[in-house]
Amino acid sequence: MNFSTALDLLKVGSKLARSGWNANGQFVYMVPANSYAAQTDAARETFGDLVPYEAYFALKTVRNTVSMWVPSTGDLLAEDWYEV
Repeated sequence: MNFSTALDLLKVGSKLARSGWNANGQFVYMVPANSYAAQTDAARETFGDLVPYEAYFALKTVRNTVSMWVPSTGDLLAEDWYEV
């Protein structure tokens, strides 16, 4: 599938990957806007006990960690997206 279709699926909670990615077990998902407990003095001084955040894309890596993800031009133009 193309990224336009993939984006629609991400918005409703699907996990997606590309067959062109070399990493097994890696996928992208969307994290909806929410808030988390402040972890640092800087966050507490700025926001109080809860830090609000906007929606973002997260990548589940092959190391079983999560990182923020921004699609590359290649990702945006790819036709090899699939639902995990």
